[in-house]
Amino acid sequence: MAFSSYYPQLVSQRRELHQWPEPGWTEFTTTYYLAKKLKEWGYDVLLGTKVVNPDAVLGRSEKDVEAGLQAARDHHVPEEFLKATEGYTGAVGIFDSGRPGPTLAMRFDIDCIPVQETTDAAHIPTKEGFRSKHDGYMHACGHDCHMSIGLTVAKFIVDHKDELCGRIKIVFQPAEEGVRGANAVAESGVLDDVDYFVGSHIGMVAKYGEVVIDPWGFLCTTKFDVTYTGKPAHAGIEPNAGRNALAAACSATLQLLGIPRHGSGMTRVNVGMLNAGKGRNVIPPNATMVMEVRGETAEINDYMAEQAMAIIKGNAVSYGVDYDVRKMGAACDMKNDPDMIDALREVAKGIPEIKTITEKANFGGSEDASLLARRVKDHGGKVAFFVNGADREAGHHQFNFDVNEEALDTGFKMFAGMVKKICGRK
Repeated sequence: MAFSSYYPQLVSQRRELHQWPEPGWTEFTTTYYLAKKLKEWGYDVLLGTKVVNPDAVLGRSEKDVEAGLQAARDHHVPEEFLKATEGYTGAVGIFDSGRPGPTLAMRFDIDCIPVQETTDAAHIPTKEGFRSKHDGYMHACGHDCHMSIGLTVAKFIVDHKDELCGRIKIVFQPAEEGVRGANAVAESGVLDDVDYFVGSHIGMVAKYGEVVIDPWGFLCTTKFDVTYTGKPAHAGIEPNAGRNALAAACSATLQLLGIPRHGSGMTRVNVGMLNAGKGRNVIPPNATMVMEVRGETAEINDYMAEQAMAIIKGNAVSYGVDYDVRKMGAACDMKNDPDMIDALREVAKGIPEIKTITEKANFGGSEDASLLARRVKDHGGKVAFFVNGADREAGHHQFNFDVNEEALDTGFKMFAGMVKKICGRK
């Protein structure tokens, strides 16, 4: 099964997707773009509640969803398609060879970052005319690259269908940022028949020409939105009549940052946003905290979450305010199966552009592909996640993030190689 050059497809798709970034749970235009191509190539495409379990959705705003739907209409996405989504983004393309064999799933995330892309003329997307056209949003984490790789692998599969067996699922997952989307995709059951699962991320800890086949350091995490509700009062005449929600939130923030770290592994805690108050001379009756905890293992992450909940509740009691906590995202740790590591190594050795095969490297963050991997493992399957190296213009999530597009080709060849390895006819 020879690789022909899919490079032009990789680049053109990536550049098209880069121009129209959409944040998590609002990726309707993106989902249409992906589903349309999959259907053109003969895939059975699953949408809506066939892909997403509404009862397991995290961090989804109905207001943002409505804005995403309207944006899709403005982009001439057919109303019939939008109805078929049932208000949920993401898609799964299914290829069935018609021959007995394993079921392979490959996951590609589709959302963007709330970052305004630079207008610097030296920035390649600006220079080449494919900079983001959605103000305040940008594909600053490489998900445009991931999607293009996934689509190109889907085309490769169809082009080589006579050489394959079993079934292959191309999973385009919404809302990875904030680790909000995978939980609902996992709980939909769409992966419950999967024997092998493969995921990847571009860039991160590896440079172009390098692939990390057994990354470690996937931090478990839980994301919370915390709301304190107090009572307003005149700050000069009768401050004693108020209940200061801002004071409760500030006190909680300082205490959260002081949670004792766990002796058994890495921990993280962050309060990323705090919004509060109504006016200069009004006791603040409301405060909202956007926060997260992380841990090297599920046990450590649970410890951090329990400590956080105690602090949040304690400050509500201390300041006489009510509180509400909403879980907005989650991810767990992830470990590759040994024989899947061997398969990645063998595939990488056959790709001339890959000069360095790194066995171990610290991923150093959270990835909700971990929840999909755990679901597959729980049903007896095997999993692998690799890092596809790329040269970066800047760090992930920065306004001038970009990668060398040759890295799309190495990522594509890694996935296509795994397709051949797992589903190739013997």
